[in-house]
Parts: sequence; structure tokens; C-alpha cells
Amino acid sequence: MKCLIIAAGRGIRLSSRGDSKPLVPLLGLSLIERVILTAKNAGLTDFYVVTGYNGDKVRHYLIKFSQRSNIPITHITNNEWEKENGISVLKAKNLLNENFILLMTDHIFDESILVNLRHERVADGEVMLAVDYNIETEKPGDGNDFTKVLVEDNRILDIGKNIKNYNAYDTGIFLCSPALFRAIEESLHNGDSSISGGIRVLASKGKVQAFDIKNAYWIDVDNEK
Repeated sequence: MKCLIIAAGRGIRLSSRGDSKPLVPLLGLSLIERVILTAKNAGLTDFYVVTGYNGDKVRHYLIKFSQRSNIPITHITNNEWEKENGISVLKAKNLLNENFILLMTDHIFDESILVNLRHERVADGEVMLAVDYNIETEKPGDGNDFTKVLVEDNRILDIGKNIKNYNAYDTGIFLCSPALFRAIEESLHNGDSSISGGIRVLASKGKVQAFDIKNAYWIDVDNEK
């Protein structure tokens, strides 16, 4: 199964740790290395990485990593990296015409989440989002900045950082059909070019399933905390 990783953003709140967020070190590995190796350990083998800010530096780093680890990586450039993250997803539209995993370079997680998620079935026109229902449990990072989701009967009804009614967190781990591209394009037409905007479009049609990660570990590395 193909794996798309978004690594185009600047990461201003981590700038004191380096000038490229994907290359920020965490326990001996860069964020992007850690995400790729976790996905590889979960059984994924075909990686597509979208770079933007400091793209040449990140790509050069990944080329060496790919050679050293024998992991094939297809590089996708997003020159519009200052826009919302859905634009990075759209840059991969012509390369992904089958179901794929979507990950964020700054979301670190237990590989068991992907091991289980990749074996789930997602229908044509649908997306499955791994969610964490443990919203009362204190987590590293800025909880106010987490993307929140409202789930009912295993279907996502709403998603966003500022929604008031929610019962789970978005972990940034998706099993997608190509319908996500069309949904982001529809959301973009309405002025929202974020991944969450595309998910809202699909959710309004009952097309987004929730996948419960139970007590598996994940963290959004968004600041130095």
C-alpha cells in the first residue's frame, strides 16, 4: 500500500530546534525518519513525501536516508507550501489512484495503529480517520491546538480545531480512497484548502469512518513541550 506523507510546512513554533520541521531531531531520529520507519515497520513499502519549505534541504536529507535504509521514496514538490495542508495532498493526485495511507510528518505514533488500520476496508468514495476518544487524558503538546472530531455511530460528523462539540481527537492518520482529492478540491472551491475541509465535505455525505486507536500512543509534535 502506498503512503503519502505531508512534510511541506515551516513549523515556526519549532524553529529554535532547526530551520526545517521534518528534520527536527527527536530521540536520535528526525521527525520524518521516525514517521517513515514506523510506517515501514507496520508493513508499508511505497512512500511519497510532499516537501515545500526548505524543500531542497529536506529532499537531499531524504535521498541519503532512502539510500542508507533501502526505502524507496518518491519526492513531490509543493511550491505553495504557505497555503493550507490540503494543497500538499492535491500535489499527489496524479500519483495515487488507489487506496493509500496519509500521514503527517509531525505526528508520532505507535506502529500498531497502522498495522490495524491498513487492514481495514474503506469503500470507494470514503475515508477512514484514526481517532483518539481519550480526550480527558492529558497528552504532550498543546491540547488547544489538537484537531477535534465529533463521532456518532462510527461516522465522523464534524472536524476542526475550534469546534465546540466533539468527543475525539484527530490523530492525523488516515486510510484514504482517491475521493479525498475530489473532496479537498470541493472544499478549496468554497475557500478552505485544508485536509480537514476535505474531510468535512465527505463527512457531510456520511463518507468518513472513525477508527478507534483505543489506548495506542500518539503525539502531535507542534512545539518544544
